[in-house]
Amino acid sequence: MNDVIMAFIPLFVAIDVPGVIPSFIGLTQGMTLKAKRQLIIEATMTAGAVALIFLVLGKVIFRFLGITENDFRIGGGIVLLVLSVSDLLFSRETKREEGQSVGVVPIGIPLIMGPAALTSIIIIVDSYGYWISMISLLVNLFIVWLTFRHSDFLIKIMGKSGSQAFAKVASLFMVAIAVMMIRVGMQNILK
Repeated sequence: MNDVIMAFIPLFVAIDVPGVIPSFIGLTQGMTLKAKRQLIIEATMTAGAVALIFLVLGKVIFRFLGITENDFRIGGGIVLLVLSVSDLLFSRETKREEGQSVGVVPIGIPLIMGPAALTSIIIIVDSYGYWISMISLLVNLFIVWLTFRHSDFLIKIMGKSGSQAFAKVASLFMVAIAVMMIRVGMQNILK
């Protein structure tokens, strides 16, 4: 059980569902409840499918491209560091264009399952194996679905400022995780 919790935390921080709520609400503003619920399922399923492909075939893709987990760990850490610093310094709210479907892109990918989450999945698989990684992923996707489904209620409780503050704290943790990923990757390469 401890391994599941240890695998769950980095993915939860990387997905940053509470921090994505303002963007989600902005992108779904004006939608009917039925359309919003359908979009939530579409976005969660898209994120889950991409994550599962990456979880199962990540190492095969690495071999095909000739990269190692440490290469990806360092590269992913750099990307995560840049994204985290960007999130700390700039707002990431976006507006939806009229008639544009937002379930697959940008909500499913990259808001739910972005580079940080995909990098975390590879690291988690490497550290804890497939089954614990799968459980961690499914629990995180359930939290995504549940949070988005009740996003209007949650934003009332947290307030827009509270949600934005949570996003900034999560970004700060992602900076620390990014530095750790780069450090561990470099240590492993230099061994």
